[in-house]
Amino acid sequence: MAKALGVGGVFFKSRNPQRLMEWYQTHLGFPGESTDYATFLPGAMPEGGCTVFSPFKDTTGYFAPSKRDFMFNLVVDDLDGALAQVAAGGGELVGDPQSFDYGRFGWFMDPDGNKVELWQPIKTPD
Repeated sequence: MAKALGVGGVFFKSRNPQRLMEWYQTHLGFPGESTDYATFLPGAMPEGGCTVFSPFKDTTGYFAPSKRDFMFNLVVDDLDGALAQVAAGGGELVGDPQSFDYGRFGWFMDPDGNKVELWQPIKTPD
């Protein structure tokens, strides 16, 4: 049986894709090889990080206040620093950061109204 090996990309519509990509490059340090896309290589993932594929029930409120049917999660190396950068760039912070045994999380609304979850993984014990 053929099987999926991971998430190969996140693709979505934007009123102004280049402006939104430049915003992410400026305020979250996205790779700057293009204003059309960013490539995150597997070696850049921190210890304890991974990619999650998780359908939510259609009645979830987890994506609020966004009106979209999706939310992205970005792995970051410094949650507090990333949230400060996003806020300085005009992103609207949503809720308070939360900590779990697998990492810390914070949320914001980007300039296009997408809710984004930031995750700083906890390093796994040696």
